[in-house]
Amino acid sequence: MKILMVLTSHSELGNTGAKTGFWLEEFAAPYYTFKDAGAELVLASPEGGQPPLDPKSDLADFQTELTHRFKADPQAQSELANTVKLETISHDDFDAVFYPGGHGPLWDLTNSADSIKLIESFERAGKPISFVCHAPGVLRHVKAENGQPLIKGRKVTGFTNTEEAAVELTDVVPFLIEDEFIALGGLYEKGPDWMPYVVEDGLLITGQNPGSSEAVAQALLAKLA
Repeated sequence: MKILMVLTSHSELGNTGAKTGFWLEEFAAPYYTFKDAGAELVLASPEGGQPPLDPKSDLADFQTELTHRFKADPQAQSELANTVKLETISHDDFDAVFYPGGHGPLWDLTNSADSIKLIESFERAGKPISFVCHAPGVLRHVKAENGQPLIKGRKVTGFTNTEEAAVELTDVVPFLIEDEFIALGGLYEKGPDWMPYVVEDGLLITGQNPGSSEAVAQALLAKLA
């Protein structure tokens, strides 16, 4: 069982001067869920090397048992520091793909031709594709085989408008996932803010927020079982 994890290389939070990147819990929880299940993992990003960490996700309030485990794990830190370039990746080498969130992916992975092509190739090959929190936003330009948006007529979730408002970034992000998914014809669903909520539609798995990351990983493993 070989799983690809795709992380952002984008570190600028719009024009605010603040930093963003990937969200630590959304990486650490799936990473160990997969590892503990015996999966072989490859980490990739558009630019390769060390992906930028959203500094807010490193604050004490957002630490979990699994983020602490990551900080005490030199091997995991080394793997993260040496992600391979996304353009070198082929779906042929993997059984499934997982995208952690953080705000970074809204800028780079959403518009990355390499990412779009990769997701489409996984989907056409009948392999599970999974995304959590802001990472479902990378589906914005992904097309189904018929040329329509991949999410059109399919059940999806992702960071909600009210969650975005709560973190005061409604006017900073390039688009709101909830609004965009509805506009694209997705059957958008959501649970209570900040509570785990996972939606499955065939081999497409999406999670609403950071608290959904472990559950998305478990759902992905169930598809591969």
